[in-house]
Order: sequence, then C-alpha cells, then structure tokens
Amino acid sequence: MKWLPLLLALSLVPGAAASKHAAALTENATPTLTIPRRNSMNHVLKRSESAPETRWKLEDIYESQAAWDKEYAEAKALIKKIPEFQGKLADVAQLKACFELEDELSMLVERLYVYANMKHHEDTAEAAFQSLSDKSKKISVESGEALSFITPEVLSLSDEKLEAIISDESVAKFRHTLEEMRRQKAHILSKNEEALLAQVGNISSAPGTVFSMLNNADLKFPKVKNEEGNEVELTHGSYIQFLESKNQDVRREAFKAVYDTYGKLKNTLATTLTSNVTKNIFYAKARKYDSVLDMSLYGDNIPQSVYTNLIDTIHKHLPLMHRYMELRKKLLGLDELHMYDLFAPLVDEFKMDITFEEAKKTVSESLKPLGEDYLNVLQDGFDNGWIDVYENEGKRSGAYSWGAFGTHPYVLLNHKDNLNSMFTLTHEMGHALHSHYSDTNQNYRDAQYTIFLAEVASTLNEALLMDYLLAKSTDAKEKMYLLTYYADQFRTTVFRQTMFAEFEKIIHERSEQGESLTPQDLSQIYYDLNVQYYGPGMVIDKEIEMEWARIPHFYNSFYVYKYATGFSAATSFSKQILEEGQPAVDRYLGFLKSGGSDFSINILKKAGVDMSSPEPIEQAMSVFEELIGQMEQLTK
Repeated sequence: MKWLPLLLALSLVPGAAASKHAAALTENATPTLTIPRRNSMNHVLKRSESAPETRWKLEDIYESQAAWDKEYAEAKALIKKIPEFQGKLADVAQLKACFELEDELSMLVERLYVYANMKHHEDTAEAAFQSLSDKSKKISVESGEALSFITPEVLSLSDEKLEAIISDESVAKFRHTLEEMRRQKAHILSKNEEALLAQVGNISSAPGTVFSMLNNADLKFPKVKNEEGNEVELTHGSYIQFLESKNQDVRREAFKAVYDTYGKLKNTLATTLTSNVTKNIFYAKARKYDSVLDMSLYGDNIPQSVYTNLIDTIHKHLPLMHRYMELRKKLLGLDELHMYDLFAPLVDEFKMDITFEEAKKTVSESLKPLGEDYLNVLQDGFDNGWIDVYENEGKRSGAYSWGAFGTHPYVLLNHKDNLNSMFTLTHEMGHALHSHYSDTNQNYRDAQYTIFLAEVASTLNEALLMDYLLAKSTDAKEKMYLLTYYADQFRTTVFRQTMFAEFEKIIHERSEQGESLTPQDLSQIYYDLNVQYYGPGMVIDKEIEMEWARIPHFYNSFYVYKYATGFSAATSFSKQILEEGQPAVDRYLGFLKSGGSDFSINILKKAGVDMSSPEPIEQAMSVFEELIGQMEQLTK
C-alpha cells in the first residue's frame, strides 16, 4: 500500500520549519479579513470560536460523517475481495486485476485515514475524532494485512517468470512497482510472516501515538510572564514567540518552563522514545537489514553514504556555526550567549509584523520565477479551503501539508503574524503544490514521491522568498534583519536537523549494540551534541538536555536528515532558476511532476541536482559563509 507522507514542518524548526518535508503566494481577491484569534491575551480560542474563513474545508473530502461511513463500508467490502486473488498471481491478467483492486482499496483507505486524522488534529482532545482516528488506523492495518500476501507471492515466482511479467505491456503501469518488489526481494518474508507483521501494526504505532497524545492533549505548561509582566498562557504555539522576546528574562523563564515541564515526565518520555527504537530494531531484524538506518534508507534507495556524508560534511563546517554564534552574541550585546537567546531578534530597531493576508501576497510575488501556472494553482489553494490557519485549543502543534490522492492538498498552520509564519506558509504550500503536480501527472502509485524528495519543493519556495525579500530591501536595518533570519534558517534547517540526525544515529547504534538508553543516557548524548555543534562561545544550558523529549520527528525515525539534504538541493535549484530562467524552471517543474516514478536520486539528477555528491551541501555552506560575511560587514 502506498501512502502520501504526513509532512511536518514542526514548531521546532523555527524560521519556517525547514521542515517536508519540506515557499510563496498571492493575495485573495476577497477583501482582507479582520479576524480575532483570542478573546484576550490569556485565552486561546476554542475551535468553534474560530472564523470559518480561516479553517480548511475537509468537506471537500467527505461532505458528512455519513459519507465517511459509506466509504468505510465500501473499503470493508473490498478487503473481503482481496483473498480471491491469493494463489493466482502467476497469471498476468489476475495480477493486473489484483493490483487494480489494491489501488482502489488503498485510495479508499488513504482517504478515510487522512480525513479522520485531520479532523482529530483540529482538536486532539475531542473524543469523537479520537475514536474516528482510531477506527481509520484499524482499517488501515486490516487492509495492510489483507494485502500482505501480494508481494511474497509475486516474489515466489521464478526469476524468469517475474522478468516475463515485468516485460508484459498489459501491466506497464505497474512496472515500477514490480521492479521495486524485485529489488526488495531479500527483505520480503513468507506469506504467514508478512501477515503477522501486518497484524502488529497497531502495537508498533503505540510509542508515537502515546507521545502525540501526551504532547498535544495532556501536557500543560505553566503560565509565564510576558514583556509587560503579565502572566499569560504558555503553549506549543506561543513558545517560539516568547523566545523571540527582546527581554532575556522572558526568554529564560519560558525556556525553563518548557524544559522543566518535560523534565518532570522524563521517565515516561524516555520510555516512549526507547520503545520506538526497540520497535525499529525489531522490524530491521525481522526483515534482515543490517541496521535500522539501512532499513530506513532502503525504501528510497538512498545509499548510507548520503546520510554519513551529510554528517561528515557538516562536521567539517562546524567552525562556520561557531563563528555565527560569536556574531550573534556580539549583535545581542551579551557577555554570554545562552540557548534561550538563539531566537532573540538581532535587529532591535526593525520589526516585521506580517498579517496572513500580507504573507500570502508576498509569497505569491516571490514565486513569480516559477511561472503563471504555478501561481494559479497557488491562488486556488488560497481561495478554496486548503489551509487551516490559526491555533485553537487542542489543535495539533506545528505545521504540515497532507492529503489523499484524488483530493486537493491540505495545509495545517498555527499562524502568527511574523516572518517565521510567512516562511512556514510558503514552505507548506511548496509541499502542497508538489503533491498537486505529482497527482495530476502520474497514476496513483507513481504519484507518491518519497520523503527524501518532499523537502526540496518546500525549501525551494523558502529560498525564492528570501531572495525576493533581500532584493527588494533598501533599508540597511531590514537587510540585516533578513540576513540574520536567513542565517538562522541554515542553523535550524541544516545544522540543527543534522544534529537531530546524528542523535538518532547514535541512539539506534547504541541500542543495536545492546547498550542502555536511560533518560540520563539520552540527555547526556543530546547535551554533548549541542556542545559540539554550537561551540565554545556559547553557554549550553543544562535544560537543553531535555529537548529530545519534545521532538515529534524522532517517532518517524531517520527522517530529519532529509531537511538538510532537501535544503541543499533547494539551494542548488534556486541558484539555477534565478540564473538560467526558463530552462531551469522547466527542469524543476519536471521534477515536481515526476512524483515517485523513478528513484529519488535519479529524479533529482535528471533535474540537475546530484545528491550523491557533497557538492549541494558544500554549495549551501558557501552561501552560509557569504551571509555571515555580509553580516560582519554591516556590523563594522
């Protein structure tokens, strides 16, 4: 079963979320709306209190619960038909019919699953949608179990028979699937073993599910004082705003409040994370991979050298990060730079307050290099209910783009009127338009691109937005503000995500070697990495050792490195588009339209970016060095 990935931008990737995983748009034709998001400074709105104009239109998927129930019943009926093909897949006609039924079922289950979970994300405390989400997960597992015989049966055929089937024109649209099956033959188990693994799907999802409910529904932060000295509610959505305060005491209090809260739950959170690691090791061993990393990269056909090369290349350039930290300390006028100072504004005299309507207009202008068709699709997304804009009580934190084949994409935001949120908007719409172009140019199976590719489209949009803003700026203070913002994107998207990736690599390797992973072990590993990455010019506060406990991506293991590789590929694409014009745009749109019709490395290479070499990462580092140089010149 193929699935569109849930692409998170994450509140923990400030500056736009790197994150698809993974920027830019135009203003709606309708007048600008004045929309209250809070009843007061201390109260986050309930879902029912938010303006309809700011909410996505999930009714475009199902107009009612009855419609969802009807398709659920249809999916249940299709599941019963699947076994009719068991033992018959050596016949090409039967194989084709089975694949077609698999696609029909998979698209139904995907739509059921996406809708149910997006409804759940609107308000994670709402019991009815918790139940609907659980129901969708169960039918997903049930479907996977029913379909689990297909791959083992196909791979039980002789090499000659399989080659003959792959060459048969009647199954041409399934050729990539068949070739992928053959590639993964060494890791496919017997029919009974595959069915057993499918049955444990609900169990294996438990660590991530428990973390999500604890983090989004149950965990509450204490109230903290804002810049006016008033006690206000601290939430996932407001945390970064507190860290962006000009008042260091406000930043420190919010920082300590967050990590003290996680610290009180360190044993539980360590158990959920280590259980996730244990689950990964179980699957890697069961499927005969050398390691969890090997298993995680194999699906995208990514060599392990891409992962290790990223870490090694970033290690080589850590002096640039240390140099930037020294510059940040100088610009802030601090004797000591702390972890809670990383998001403090470096240009006190210049503040960018950007409403959602203004953000859409600016994003649209910045994406003009991608052409009229791209802008028209973007506008359709703005005008027609693709986006859920503001935070409300119980709403899932962070941001993402998601959807199901046959429906338009959707984007979840927790928008604040600042530059970060404008970059998050363009980032997530990059994901959304990638899905749109893939879905409208490929069949169901080939439309669904890998997560390795997902972050390229989103980050390319960010790069074009930043280029537009810098080119338009004539104010030295504004330019400095943008340069520091762009530098922070490198810090959060490349360096920080690579640090996350290295943390994941270390904890999995230790567990695979039989070593313990106590809460103290996790905290020490994480703390030591912060010391290495941020350098001697910064105070690495003890509280940061608990940050591992709030990273949702660690439950989607070996994912975050794709932010760094995606950023590097996007840097290369943006350079080509701005320098070459239409030929580069055509190559890039070809990349968007390719979906997952070939291996990820090949799709990028055809479009002009070779991620098998360190060159794109080195290009990104050269841009980062230029930014630091420009900032140093402006401070003289």
